[in-house]
Amino acid sequence: MADEVLLIMSTFPDAQTAQRVARQIVEERLAACANILPPINSIYRWQGKVEESAESLVLIKTTVDRFAAIQTRLCGLHPYEVPEIIALPIDRGLPDYLRWVAEQCAA
Repeated sequence: MADEVLLIMSTFPDAQTAQRVARQIVEERLAACANILPPINSIYRWQGKVEESAESLVLIKTTVDRFAAIQTRLCGLHPYEVPEIIALPIDRGLPDYLRWVAEQCAA
C-alpha cells in the first residue's frame, strides 16, 4: 500500500490561491488531503534573473494512479507559467492512514 501513495509539493503565489486549488483537487478526489503551510520565502532563478518572493507551499497526499490526472489539473488551475509539481513516494507510514489516502482518491 505504501508504494502507491505520493506526497506532492506545489508552491502558490498566495494563501487564497493555494486554498482554492487545494479545495478543488480534494473535492474532485484527485487528492485525499492538502496542507497549506504559512508563507515561505522562495529564492529562484527565473528568466535569467534571481527572484525572491513569498509563496504558500501545499503538501498534497494522493496515489500513483491519480498522479497524471492531478498533474494535468494542477497545471490547468495554477497561475504560474511553470508550476512546481514535485512528487515523492511515501515508502513508510501508518498503514491505516495510507489506506485512507488510497480510499479517498479512488475514482
